[in-house]
Amino acid sequence: MRRGAGIKKRIGQIWKREEGNATIEFVILFPAIMTLFLSAFEISIYLARSVLLERALDISVRQLRLGTLAPKTAAELRDHICNGTLIFPDCIAATTIELTPISTSTWQFPANTIACVDRNAEIQPAMNVNFGQANDVMIVRACTVLDPFFATTPWVMGLPLDASGGYNIAAASTFVNEP
Repeated sequence: MRRGAGIKKRIGQIWKREEGNATIEFVILFPAIMTLFLSAFEISIYLARSVLLERALDISVRQLRLGTLAPKTAAELRDHICNGTLIFPDCIAATTIELTPISTSTWQFPANTIACVDRNAEIQPAMNVNFGQANDVMIVRACTVLDPFFATTPWVMGLPLDASGGYNIAAASTFVNEP
C-alpha cells in the first residue's frame, strides 16, 4: 500500500510543477509570431518589386517620349525595362509588355487586364505591341510573374497565385509620341 501512495504522491508533485509553462507559451506563440514576421518581410519584398517595376517602366517611358530609346521590338523594350528592375529573378522570361495607342476621339483604354506569362505553357500569348505614330497617346503595360519567398504569402496577403505558384505584379504608364 505504501508503495502505491508514494507513486501517487510523486505523480501529484510532477503534475503541479510549473517549470514548463514558458515552454508551452513559446510553442503556442512562436508559430504565430514567425508567420507575422515572415509575412511582413514578404510584403516588403512584394512592395519593393512593385516599386522597382513601376520605376523601370517610368524610366523607359520617359526615354521613349524623349526619343533616346527607340526599340524596334517588344523584346527590346522588355529587355530595357528588365535592366532597370534590379532584383527580379529571370525578368526577361517572366515579363510581358504591351504597347497600345489610345484613340483621342473615344479615349477608350484597353478593357482587360494585361496577360501575364503562363510559366506552365510552352507558348506564350502574343502581346499587342504597336509603337504608334507621331502625336499618338500610348499606354505601356508590363506584367511580371514572381515566386513568393514563403508559403504563407497567399494566406496572409490574399494574393491570388497562378497555377505555377507565382503572383503577378503589373505596372502601367502613358505617354505621347513626340513628332
